[in-house]
Amino acid sequence: MIAKIGKGSNMYGAILYNQQKVDRENGAVLLLNKIPDTMDGRYSVAYFNKCFEPYLSANIKTEKTVRHISLNPDPKDEVSDEQFTEMAQEYMERMGYGNQPYIVFKHTDIDRMHIHIVSTCVGIDGKKIPDDYDHPRSMAICRDFETKYNLHKATEQEQKQANKVFKPVDYHKGDIKSQIASVVRHLPKYYSFPTMGSYNALLSLFNITAEEVKGERNGQPVNGLVYVAVDENGNKASNPFKSSLFGKDAGVAQLQKHFEQSKEKMKTNPVRSVLKNTVELAMHTTSNEIEFRKQLTEHGINTIVRRNDNGRIYGVTFTDHESRSVWNGSQLDRNLSANVFNDWWNNGNKPELKTQDNPLSKTNTIDNQPTKDLFEFIPQEHSQNFDIGLFSLLPDAQGVDYKEETFAKRMKKKKRRLQ
Repeated sequence: MIAKIGKGSNMYGAILYNQQKVDRENGAVLLLNKIPDTMDGRYSVAYFNKCFEPYLSANIKTEKTVRHISLNPDPKDEVSDEQFTEMAQEYMERMGYGNQPYIVFKHTDIDRMHIHIVSTCVGIDGKKIPDDYDHPRSMAICRDFETKYNLHKATEQEQKQANKVFKPVDYHKGDIKSQIASVVRHLPKYYSFPTMGSYNALLSLFNITAEEVKGERNGQPVNGLVYVAVDENGNKASNPFKSSLFGKDAGVAQLQKHFEQSKEKMKTNPVRSVLKNTVELAMHTTSNEIEFRKQLTEHGINTIVRRNDNGRIYGVTFTDHESRSVWNGSQLDRNLSANVFNDWWNNGNKPELKTQDNPLSKTNTIDNQPTKDLFEFIPQEHSQNFDIGLFSLLPDAQGVDYKEETFAKRMKKKKRRLQ
């Protein structure tokens, strides 16, 4: 079993991500801890968010108040809802969150069933619950679960793979070929992208661009691909490298197969509607491009905008690191096309999306959610916060956990001294 701990600054986005899966029958609520149930057993994002307000409003200093944890058994493990519930309770107790409000969601939209736990690290007194060395403690709990529930053991290699981070190319460091190789050899194994344009949008996050090279050899047409490192402004910063240097997965023929497979996979991918709603919500709740990008980045979604020399936007692509898929805006909905964003960010004409398309209007109201008497203690003066900035949610391209790395290095040094 592998656990992942996400830390963020806004509860609403964490709940929204999970509840949307429940609403689309790709998930279920398994457990509520210190959160009052509703009379009919139905929940909404706004209801759950309001249950956390007494804790969040008492906070004074803590910036990242949200804890969003996923527990991931091996795909071959068969874990019942009761076992998932027991695991969640023991995990939260041992991590120091046993007396905190939390929600346990089960996700069923991929072959590997797993659970997500949404909670806060702020106590009702406003003080932060200590989380020193939480990653090593979390790993120890997972090892105990493997024995207790007879689960497949996560090997050291699998644990490293689960925390794999693809690093952007830094042309200043040299050895650019090796840096590019460490990215392009592996991206197709993890991400779905249906076109060369979407592939380049993904590569741009790693300071790489791919260019098709067409010509003729011995009277036969030749179609190849070269990779180039770029700087922070998108300008070329290296010589081109032939795709053959990086293996067949980086070449045109194999990529074309990947494009077709991605198209078929993404046709029925339930993440499309979730991503569409998330992007539309960001459009509703932000006033400019910088705020829009920031909000989606906190959701684990990168926005890649393509402009011509005159500054006109001709392409907008969204890379969702949770589902590991790359989508053009128009692929999600015609209301998310490049023309719409160009009219907003260049001409000041913010789009007015239809009310029924707004996820808030469907399931996130609490007017029709009668609750038990325990809910009455929640103060009413705090208004709903629509800034849904989220934790870093499994984004393979979003950086390193430096605290965990520092701890690991410190432990290695101690071992050397003992020797």
